[in-house]
Amino acid sequence: MIRRLRFLLFLPLCTVLLWASKTQFDPLPEPVSNNAVALLKAGRSELLFSLMGIGVKKSWDSITNSGYALDTSSGDWTPLNPVPGTGRIAAVAVGVRDRVFLFGGYVVDAQGNETTVPDVNVMELKSGRWFRGADIPVPVDDAVAGVYRERYIYLIGGWSKNDSVRNVQVYNIESDKWQQATPIPGTPVFGHAGGLVGDTMVYVDGASRNPAGDKPKYIPVDECWSGRIDRDNPLKIAWTRLPSHPGSAHYRIAAGGSEKDEKIYFSGGTDNPYNYNGIGYDGRPAEPSPETFAFDLHDSKWKMINAGTPGPTSDHRGLLVTSDNLVILGGMEKGQIVTARVQVLSKKPVR
Repeated sequence: MIRRLRFLLFLPLCTVLLWASKTQFDPLPEPVSNNAVALLKAGRSELLFSLMGIGVKKSWDSITNSGYALDTSSGDWTPLNPVPGTGRIAAVAVGVRDRVFLFGGYVVDAQGNETTVPDVNVMELKSGRWFRGADIPVPVDDAVAGVYRERYIYLIGGWSKNDSVRNVQVYNIESDKWQQATPIPGTPVFGHAGGLVGDTMVYVDGASRNPAGDKPKYIPVDECWSGRIDRDNPLKIAWTRLPSHPGSAHYRIAAGGSEKDEKIYFSGGTDNPYNYNGIGYDGRPAEPSPETFAFDLHDSKWKMINAGTPGPTSDHRGLLVTSDNLVILGGMEKGQIVTARVQVLSKKPVR
């Protein structure tokens, strides 16, 4: 893996151009859902990462700490060194400065007890080794992550111990320290989706505790928010309520942003919040939504890309936006089937 990663830094441009329009990749080495995903550029190539998650049994003992990287210039998957510690789900990851940063998530024991962890694991691209970063002050899982100025990583909301939180926690890559930013003003949520492009973060929906009781215990939230980061103070965020997005999904949508496109993309997810087995808190199976849409930061409008995306999936912790396409790694298909499929979607609207 180390040799391959070093080689990627020197890939010739002709090889990259040969694969630039590639719209199909081999499946993941093993089916996985609720996996953290990240993208890094290595020279002129792009590396896609899938980290941890849950396997086909959808049980505590199918949660893994395995990781894989896909080289888009060759289409090959390569195993990574396992993430240190016990496997977990609902973590989030970002790629920045030739490193992959992996945050939080939760572990499940044989009795079904779930524990949110404060772990920050960092993998160096050149060596492939993991090292530990400073713990998250308020441990979270099912959060949204984004990178600002290639220095600050924001964790927005998520579940912590006994309930969802409004915290926006900011990790400084250079100092390995955390600070708290302006919290989200709406309903505290987990399982929401979003991204950060330029100085603007957008997140949508998620789930929250049912104020009417435990039937069901958690319900979907229909809220969309935009946060503008103050250029002089990265801890100050001006939040604005957005109109509802197109489509019906609210929970564990795949989402990711593109500086080049000035858009944040969303695909799949479900309208029925559930735990890790794909069965809703209301007892009904959670089925994936076929809508793919985007928030255009240039004109501040929602735009439908494909209302009938083929083979939709749910149970995501992110969507990877490459130079040409949208890529979804794994997830849960119709019938709560955990898949190894790598789905490549077009950014262009289907008419």
